[in-house]
Amino acid sequence: MLKYAILFALISLVAGALGFTGVAAGAAGIAKVLFVLFLVLAVLFVALAAIGVGAARKALK
Repeated sequence: MLKYAILFALISLVAGALGFTGVAAGAAGIAKVLFVLFLVLAVLFVALAAIGVGAARKALK
């Protein structure tokens, strides 16, 4: 997912440099949405991993 966010950001930069402002704005919007989704999922998985580690330690005691 992060790969696609970076890809759309690069498309946005190239399109903006070539003067295609509509395409650049659309690609930048998609890149922002994908990046935010990546961040939310990353935080969620880190939190779930921390909870899982705590539960495993508690079960082993």
